[in-house]
Amino acid sequence: MDTIRTDVCVIGAGSGGLSVAAGAVQMGARVVLIEGAEMGGDCLNTGCVPSKALIAAAKHAHWMTSGAGFGVAPSPPQVDFAAVKDHVAATIASIAPHDSQERFETLGCTVIRDWARFVSPREVEAGGQRIRARRFVIATGSTAFVPPIPGLESVPYLTNETIFALRDRPEHLIVVGGGPIGLEMAQAHRRLGCRVTVIEGARALGRDDPELAAVVLARLRAEGVTIMEEAPVVRVRGEAGRIEVVTGDGSVIHGSHILIAVGRSVSLDRLDLAAANVAHDRKGVTVGADLRSTTNRRVHAIGDAAGGLQFTHVAGYHAGVVVRQMLFGLRARATTRHIPWATYTDPEMAQVGLTEAQAVAEYGAERVTVLRAAFADNDRARAEALTEGLIKVMVVKGRPVGASIVGPQAGELIGLWALALANGLKMSAIAGMVLPYPTLSEVSKRAASAYFSPKLFDSPVVRRVVGLVQRWLP
Repeated sequence: MDTIRTDVCVIGAGSGGLSVAAGAVQMGARVVLIEGAEMGGDCLNTGCVPSKALIAAAKHAHWMTSGAGFGVAPSPPQVDFAAVKDHVAATIASIAPHDSQERFETLGCTVIRDWARFVSPREVEAGGQRIRARRFVIATGSTAFVPPIPGLESVPYLTNETIFALRDRPEHLIVVGGGPIGLEMAQAHRRLGCRVTVIEGARALGRDDPELAAVVLARLRAEGVTIMEEAPVVRVRGEAGRIEVVTGDGSVIHGSHILIAVGRSVSLDRLDLAAANVAHDRKGVTVGADLRSTTNRRVHAIGDAAGGLQFTHVAGYHAGVVVRQMLFGLRARATTRHIPWATYTDPEMAQVGLTEAQAVAEYGAERVTVLRAAFADNDRARAEALTEGLIKVMVVKGRPVGASIVGPQAGELIGLWALALANGLKMSAIAGMVLPYPTLSEVSKRAASAYFSPKLFDSPVVRRVVGLVQRWLP
């Protein structure tokens, strides 16, 4: 068996692994990139990209039904479900060359298309070759978690890895799981003409601020999505086209298709991490803040494999952390306080830093100022009839520690607050912005200005100073 000696061996060609490989090879390191499945990983092929393409198609269908308030007669959309999936496939295909094997080989990487397996603390085997590296990066991502529900093993079910290949429109889609993925897919399919029922064992969007989550759930219900909460699934039965889901209270939901969207499972099983002396558990590789294995310092883990937040942009952020260490010997640590995330329902929901409950728990209610600004008070939102939602900003000693947004383009608007948290900006910096009018981004400035309003407009001292100045000004 041939042995390849290299500086960096990256296992997994998803967003994080590709970022490490591209950065390292272009700065002069020898890089071997190993991928057993599709280049681009889950995000490109079965996750972020196809889901947003599907959501975009669903929005176009919805807009055809919602123009009455603008003087535009609603028209029932004629949805060609197979053509929608053609749009999804075309979107993937347009991005795929950037993540392709050919591009990375052109950059100078050695790309091996096979599953990697550790055979020692500093060697892996893949594609009939042994790779001996100075540093390894585990970037294997995650797959859809399929819970052990009785009967599920004998019923055809969908996950995010299979639903985008479905070309016939489901008559009635049952979604098991009321988290972001489940609700994004529920709303999109409802807008594309499917009946949809979401079954959640606890509270839908249970990890998000309840005040914001309530806005999203109300909209989905208004659009015709049935959402059952506190309804654990105890059994599934049936066959293709005729599926029954039984919940804990004995309710039986009949549907044509079932989508399992209850979370993700980290992909580590094939690696034989014991052979590399790499400690891990079901959440991922056991790493420190530097993302290095606590038991084998030659090994780093990034993205989902590192056992933390499971977002594509986190994997990209982690890539930068490990590249600084591996290529330049610099100390670098990962943190999560400035990491934003978004749920791409309509209205969107986004978060960075601490929620209101988390801020109060950490700092105490007396030290936290919670600022609110409603989209109903934003002139651009009024003009476009997008007035559902609000922004909440949690402030301690003049600096934001968290921001929560539900409303139009929340995923875009959260970027300002991510910048503020990442750089320790004060509320005065946000309040001092000059923004074009009218824009949705003014909602953030309005929230920031609210921090100073009581000090300026309700202060007897300010009033006395202004009175004196006016007496003495020429």
